[in-house]
Amino acid sequence: MSVNWNLTWTEALGFATGAACVWLVARQHIANWPVGIANNVFFIVLFVQAGLYADAGLQVVFIALAAYGWWTWARGGGPVTGGALPVRRTAGAEWAWLAAAGLLGTVALTLLLDRATDSTVPFWDALTTALSLTATYGQCRKLLESWWLWIAADLVYIPLYAAKGLYLTSLLYVGFLVLCVVGLLGWRRTLAAAAGPRPATAVAA
Repeated sequence: MSVNWNLTWTEALGFATGAACVWLVARQHIANWPVGIANNVFFIVLFVQAGLYADAGLQVVFIALAAYGWWTWARGGGPVTGGALPVRRTAGAEWAWLAAAGLLGTVALTLLLDRATDSTVPFWDALTTALSLTATYGQCRKLLESWWLWIAADLVYIPLYAAKGLYLTSLLYVGFLVLCVVGLLGWRRTLAAAAGPRPATAVAA
């Protein structure tokens, strides 16, 4: 069976800006936010054409989150402490409400897409939307575990986009997956360096 690589300019620009954005996030560079906003605009057009309506709407929310993330990273530690926003682990309470929001969002979007649109993949479209939103919020706050949410989303996005004929976008998400692993390891090193060396354990005489 032959594969039709129907490349459009929106898909090509989405590929370029998306890869640049994830690479910049992994390096904790604040320029990832404006590059990400450009990426969102290209993907709005692409996903509407492909009938992935939740993903298209997700890009609008991403633009709002990117503005929030840009402000948060620029503000750093806050008006009192200043400096760069530190990488940290996700607290238990944060995990609880992120999980609740993700579950409720997936259920609500699945029902909406199934009943109000001609989406052929309402559940998978809704699931990736919920995972992406929670992951983006986590990166706005520099939560280490946000990379795991992105990895989970990418593992669904890759076959989903391939099934929709968006082969370059599917390939892009393979690259995203690799960059997410790189970002996870990099943020882990940053967190470990900030914690400093562990104190030596005293040995009883």
